[in-house]
Amino acid sequence: MSGFENFGIRQDIGERTRMECGICWTVYDPVLGDQVAQIPPGTSFAALPADWTCPNCDAAQTKFMMVEGEN
Repeated sequence: MSGFENFGIRQDIGERTRMECGICWTVYDPVLGDQVAQIPPGTSFAALPADWTCPNCDAAQTKFMMVEGEN
């Protein structure tokens, strides 16, 4: 599977799966959370609020893809 085949997929994402923005390549790491958006460490990508966007480029969650080799 190439990285772009999983754009927009939120189901079946593991609790610790890192997700990468397909626009600016910023990585959301659930172990770290997102301090800018006040998302606490330990928050999985699937548990992010619906209005959460990339902290770097403001891309929608549907533009994120799993970091290769993770699930």
